[in-house]
Amino acid sequence: MAALSKSIPHNCYEIGHTWHPSCRVSFLQVTWGALEESLKIYAPLYLIAAILRKRKLDYYLYKLLPEILQSASFLTANGALYITFFCTLRRGLLTIYMANLATETLFRMGVARGAITTLRNGEVLLFCITAAMYMFFFRCKDGLKGFTFSALRFIVGKEEIPTHSYSPEAAYAKVEQKREKQEEKPRRMHIISLVRKLVNLICKHGPRHRCCKHYEDNCISYCIKGFIRMFSVGYLIQCCLRIPSAFRHLFTKPSRLLSLFYNKENFQLGAFLGSFVSIYKGTSCFLRWIRNLDDELHAIIAGFLAGISMMFYKSTTISMYLASKLVETMYFKGIEAGKVPYFPHADTIIYSISTAICFQAAVMEVQTLRPSYWKFLLRLTKGRFAVMNRKALDVFGTGASKHFQGFVPRLDPRYTVVKPELPIEFS
Repeated sequence: MAALSKSIPHNCYEIGHTWHPSCRVSFLQVTWGALEESLKIYAPLYLIAAILRKRKLDYYLYKLLPEILQSASFLTANGALYITFFCTLRRGLLTIYMANLATETLFRMGVARGAITTLRNGEVLLFCITAAMYMFFFRCKDGLKGFTFSALRFIVGKEEIPTHSYSPEAAYAKVEQKREKQEEKPRRMHIISLVRKLVNLICKHGPRHRCCKHYEDNCISYCIKGFIRMFSVGYLIQCCLRIPSAFRHLFTKPSRLLSLFYNKENFQLGAFLGSFVSIYKGTSCFLRWIRNLDDELHAIIAGFLAGISMMFYKSTTISMYLASKLVETMYFKGIEAGKVPYFPHADTIIYSISTAICFQAAVMEVQTLRPSYWKFLLRLTKGRFAVMNRKALDVFGTGASKHFQGFVPRLDPRYTVVKPELPIEFS
């Protein structure tokens, strides 16, 4: 507790922007670096999303660039305004430390105090629970709306939606019409059609329950096709994400292009998505056979078991994000039902608090920050977040310089309050 009463005499140059004594120049440098990295992040992201959604030419001409600039400016403001207020509030470093304590996450506080024991594969368990609830809402009438519903329908297929606008007889008629058209218009034999025919040949004598709505396939081929389809999607997504880094080394290291297609993460994401779909569909079909009916409650069991697929692609980020979105979905459902109150601008407040937690941890105790987010902050600020004088902050007892041992910034004595420590020269 004695550390709480301590203060430090340094100014913002000595602690924060040690690379340049001017607050204005430092602000411009951080802003430009953040803008550059933001454009690198959002430009390919929005372009790929537009291609996948099959946007028309008008979108590319009039909407694509404004959306990219809007998101990029939003992310740039995070870095620019942080360094601005760091300089503006430089006399309140004790307040920064207290804010850091006040906004520390409950989980990390519990782990640090021994009140919470970390659970092995906890992210997988969280994903299983989240997937179970998501799939239950997906199966319920008006359970999910908008992008979430469309995304799940794309992943698991419309066959798992309990209500359809056409009867089984009409569905059979559509299937027959489709087969007749295919026979009238011969297609070229390509890899996808060959794989599809192979799967149909293997599974053509398989069973299909009368409650199952996958009228073109039996239950076995239905699960196998679901795996192949989503495995391909996951593989291609991971390839697309690696394209910028691969082409960056196109001329210096051409051999790295091979890692674009033969990377371990490509197959892991594919296995994750493919097994999720196949387990979910297989479990749903199995429960229809066992109970002889199609029930929304099946989705809870099927979704939970399908969540085990995250063992192929463990990601705390995905689990936490989906869990947060689930809470948001349930909150808005509560508002619609009149069970919970509506708080205006709640999203802005939550985002501000979350940003405060991450940024204060990045200054006072980097060891508590997620490594991937720390790397992101370094990219966003062109490495300037790492050259803060954290050794001067060790007086507060958070181990601020724990991961920066031996680092001493090169400060100009003309702009410092305390005589700077000379950097150690290594021969």
